[in-house]
This record gives sequence, structure tokens and C-alpha cells, in this order.
Amino acid sequence: MASSRRSPLILCFGDSLTAGYQTPGPTCPQAEATPYGLVLQEYLGHQGQVEISGICGEVTGEMVLRFRATVIDRRPQTVVILGGTNDLGWNADPAEIMRNLIKMYESARAASIVPIPVTVPSLRVDGGLDNPDAAAWLAEHIQRRRNLNALIADYARRRELPYFDLFAETAEPDSLMLAGPYSNDGLHLTTRGYHLFGRRLYEEMFAPAAGVPQATPSRPSKT
Repeated sequence: MASSRRSPLILCFGDSLTAGYQTPGPTCPQAEATPYGLVLQEYLGHQGQVEISGICGEVTGEMVLRFRATVIDRRPQTVVILGGTNDLGWNADPAEIMRNLIKMYESARAASIVPIPVTVPSLRVDGGLDNPDAAAWLAEHIQRRRNLNALIADYARRRELPYFDLFAETAEPDSLMLAGPYSNDGLHLTTRGYHLFGRRLYEEMFAPAAGVPQATPSRPSKT
């Protein structure tokens, strides 16, 4: 008789970086979506069931509004949360973005769902950086991403949560720009970038050696 036990549900929640959006390029002329969640599913096999909920262009305030219906009501074991890139594009303050992210992290924890925060990746500009104004613009925007990511990492450490540092995985060590092989438009990832995302997420968070994260009681946020 076949077992009726279901594999743990893992929900990937976010914007276009979760949807796997990419612009046309030499390696993907049809610009087919390549969500990292599909890569994660390949590595997990029967260890887990992955569902993907990514909406292109969505800001974290919009993510908060659909979080209950999309995540809480589905009752996954784990939710991987990546948001903030679009907010930054609208020049939102990192602290404001973090407040929205915390609402989702805490809602998940209150429902005994493990949130896995993901840092936002860097961006890339090819050419024109010999112009001081262009170089200053890029440096400012990379720093704003680093400021948000520092808040995400600090929250995860204080709450003893696992988190995935997508910025570090995909940035050039010296320039801190999004590495060329991982993006062909300077913002979204390429197929190679999304595959790296899914593989490294599995290795760090879900591989048997790492163990599937377990829920911890939610404590009132003082952030």
C-alpha cells in the first residue's frame, strides 16, 4: 500500500527574481522564465514539493497584501522570501522595505512556517563608468542594496533563522557588481544565475547535511 504521507511543501515567494524572468540574450533568445524554484525541486526530488509564486514588478508592500492568501493559507513548511529590488528601484528607504519584509517573516513564524530571508542581488552597469557621475550613481545604488541586506542578515541572526545571501553568491568580489555571467540586463538573472541560485539554496538550506529548517516559536518583534 502506498504511503499517504506528503512531502514537505516549500513555497518560493517574491517578484520577478522568483518568477525567473530574464530578458532576451544570446543564451536565451526566447527569454523563457527559468525560476530558481524549479532547480530547487530538481535537487530535492521527493524530499519536498516546491511551489513558486513570483509576480514581476511587485514591491514588498504588495507582497505583504497577498502573503496570507498565497503563503499562510497554503501552510507550507518553509517559505523562501525574496523582495525589495523593485522598491529600491523606486528609491524606497531600506528601513521601510525592511519593515514590510519583517511583517512577512513574523507572519510566517506566527503560523509555524519557517521563513528563509534572501538578500537582494547587486546590479550591473557595463560601460560609462569612467564618468564620475555614473560611477557615483552605481556606487550609491549598490550601497543601498548592501544596507538593506545588512538589515536582512541582522534580523535573521537575531531570530536564529537561516538566510540565503544571494548578493554574495552572484556579485563580483572586487566591484560588487552583479557578475556578468549571471545577468544580461544588469538587474535580472540569466538561466545560469537562476540555476546557481537554486543549487546553492539547496546546498545551504535543504541538503541532507544541512537539514530542512525547523520552525521556531515567534517572539514579538522589537525591530
